Amino acid sequence: MNKEPFNLEFNRLIKGLSNESAPSMLEFEQDFYKKILNFFLIGDSYYFILNHQSFSYEFVSKEVKDILGYHPYEFNLQFMNGLIHPDDRSWFLSFGTSVLDFFSKLPIEKLLKYKVRYDIRLRKLNGNYVRMLYQGMLLEHDENGRFLRTLSVLTDINYLKQVGIPALSFIGIDGEPSYHNVALNNIYIESKDELTSREKQVLRLLMEGKLSKEISFILQISKQTVDTHRKNMLHKKNLNNTGELIGKAIRYGWV
Repeated sequence: MNKEPFNLEFNRLIKGLSNESAPSMLEFEQDFYKKILNFFLIGDSYYFILNHQSFSYEFVSKEVKDILGYHPYEFNLQFMNGLIHPDDRSWFLSFGTSVLDFFSKLPIEKLLKYKVRYDIRLRKLNGNYVRMLYQGMLLEHDENGRFLRTLSVLTDINYLKQVGIPALSFIGIDGEPSYHNVALNNIYIESKDELTSREKQVLRLLMEGKLSKEISFILQISKQTVDTHRKNMLHKKNLNNTGELIGKAIRYGWV
């Protein structure tokens, strides 16, 4: 997803969780937050506190330097958004929409009883991407249920999951039900990237290892037409070759 529309939509979503009239920033109680971290997945992780009043990070832990290569002082929302893999941006926005909808339907007394969990790929300083598990929970809200502060922990799970589309879950605390791998539509996928039904037929056969000549016979179309479909798919997905096309089709479930 292109970066400019991504940033505009992200700003709209985060404002939906914020409270412009929130009280002044409370003193950061580091020992308290360290105790909370025991609730999250243990591994190579860093964590941060997001202030929903100022749309800024109150704290970013030093471990981010070891995991991603960046210094804590470099982080702001724009910088963080720029690290998200282009193919994951639309999923990230869809998660934001689902989180906003989920918490808006909860009674105020249950807002602190859920943890949000999803995976996303982030770019490291060396240019490589690493899959991170995001786990976040609300730390503070106002009397109307508007978010004031959230604690977020990101853990390197590249050793657990290297392929596949990102997944979203809501984990209940204190007896509340959990909702794993929440079904959602990626409503932010740009329409120009959509494959036609015929292109998907060709792609399925390519994934089966068929050559253009074989696909031509199976679909009863000319080899030239098959090759045109292949070129169109590469253009739509901004890819260089059929191997990349097949790999991403498997990874992101395009057919």
